[in-house]
Amino acid sequence: MLTDPMAMERTNLLNMAKLSIKGLIESALSFGRTLDSDYPPLQQFFVVMEHCLKHGLKVKKSFLGYNKSLWGPLELVEKLCPEAAEISASVRDLPGLKTPLGRARAWLRLALMQKRLADYLRLLITRKDLLSDFYETSALMLEEEGAVIVGLLVGLNVIDANLCVKGEDLDSQVGVIDFSMYLKNDIDDYRSEERNSQIASILDQKNYVEELNRQLNSTVHGLQGRVDSLEKSNSKLIEELAIAKNNIIKLQEENQQLRSENNLILLKAQQHLEVTQGDVSLERDTYKQSRQGLDEMYNEARRQLKEECQLRQDVENELVVQVSMKQEMELAMKLLEKDIHEKQDTLIGLRQQLDEVKAINVEMYQKMQSSSEEMKKKNDMISRLEEKTNQITATMKQLEQRLQEAERHRTSAEEGTRRFKLDFANKADSLQRQIEHKEKLQQLETDLKIEREWRQTLQNDLHREKDTVAQLGTEALQINGLKKEFHRLQDENIQLKNICEDQEQALEELGSKLSEYVPLKHHFCTNCLFQGGQVWLKDKDATHCKMCEKEFSISRRKHHCRNCGEIFCNSCSDNELPLPASPKPVRVCDTCHALLLQRCSSNPT
Repeated sequence: MLTDPMAMERTNLLNMAKLSIKGLIESALSFGRTLDSDYPPLQQFFVVMEHCLKHGLKVKKSFLGYNKSLWGPLELVEKLCPEAAEISASVRDLPGLKTPLGRARAWLRLALMQKRLADYLRLLITRKDLLSDFYETSALMLEEEGAVIVGLLVGLNVIDANLCVKGEDLDSQVGVIDFSMYLKNDIDDYRSEERNSQIASILDQKNYVEELNRQLNSTVHGLQGRVDSLEKSNSKLIEELAIAKNNIIKLQEENQQLRSENNLILLKAQQHLEVTQGDVSLERDTYKQSRQGLDEMYNEARRQLKEECQLRQDVENELVVQVSMKQEMELAMKLLEKDIHEKQDTLIGLRQQLDEVKAINVEMYQKMQSSSEEMKKKNDMISRLEEKTNQITATMKQLEQRLQEAERHRTSAEEGTRRFKLDFANKADSLQRQIEHKEKLQQLETDLKIEREWRQTLQNDLHREKDTVAQLGTEALQINGLKKEFHRLQDENIQLKNICEDQEQALEELGSKLSEYVPLKHHFCTNCLFQGGQVWLKDKDATHCKMCEKEFSISRRKHHCRNCGEIFCNSCSDNELPLPASPKPVRVCDTCHALLLQRCSSNPT
């Protein structure tokens, strides 16, 4: 039957670990002293632990060859448990250690002296994701045997060891297991059983004592913490009493500052209202003037449309007479109708823009009304705050008077005590006076308590006033935001004015072009059917000038070339030449103008 060699090695190492730990505990208890580094069972224990930790280590390549290092996984304990940082730091600081194997051996010895070897290795075994970088999958530290060995190491907490790590040569030691120490007879087995029972009882007693020590340490730390907290609280109370007196003086100064700031805010708000009212009146005047100008432009455009309609009727009468030119004239009339529809669309857009300007002005008026209402509310709040401050000052004066009266009572009580010492012979009179003084002192204490309560109420009122002042600051910030919005609306109004000016220029161009269309109707219809199969381009199909590729807008109008039928802007089609179909000069693009001039120069006839 085939068996796994790694499993056999793990079982052998587990058995050797059991024997070494058991023999070490028995010999240490029989020895009865702290163990040195020269103690043979202790040396064998470190050798066995070294073999257990080396089992299944991955081989790492280096410049000098292949190497198996224990220091890598043991160095991870510092990250998992911060208490192990002292051990790892002391191991790194040792001058005699040069190899990672020597550092690992020193770390095992220091952990044993600290009695935390089992705890550190238990934390290391639980993080198998970190150990997988250093060990193979079937290594002892990644299997159940590693957990068993860690459980056995708990028994080593009974041993007290005092090992000198500095003087030893841990780099060059050869780890060989001596099996002769673990070969015993029947008598030794019987003795070992008795020792095991003794060891178990001793371990139970030691664990009980350690638990009691831990509980006592925890209670001592808790009591020390309480004492420290009480001392701190007493010191804080003393400081708070001194701070409270200083705060009363500061609060009086803050009240004066708040009054001056409130007056400044009122003046600024009034100035802001006056400025905004003047701006609104100016905007209303400009709006009325722009509206009158637009109405006049609209009336002129409407009059021109009526004239064009009359001219259209005249052209239709002429078309009835001219039967031979009927088809060409119908095409010209359709083109004129399209231009008229486009002009109507532009007029509708202008009306919509006027409506938007009206809506913006209404919104500005509403915002001004809301800002005026907010300013009234703020003035009311400021008046209320002034009344509260006056009340607080009156109450502060009353409290000062009461404090003066209390100090007078105290001085009278001190004089009474002096008289009591002088008139010691009259015991009855002195006793009555003492009773009266005690009653007065009690009254003074009650008065002091009442004054403290008054101070607390005054501090609360001052905090509330601070909150109201903060609210006023936020409202001032909101007023600044309204200023910014008002400036933004002014900028928008200026932009709208610019747009209106552009639209007025466009309407002027439309009027001039309409005047041009009337005399050209008879001449440009003969060129509607172009030579060479060219087509008259529709207005909807052209969004940019064909030559300069600039986008058409209200200010940049569309113009047809009467020769090629394409659509251009005014600058690219500002040429006029007579065509065969129209003896009068007609609008032509720059390219057609150049071609026609070349043809005329080549064929002068």
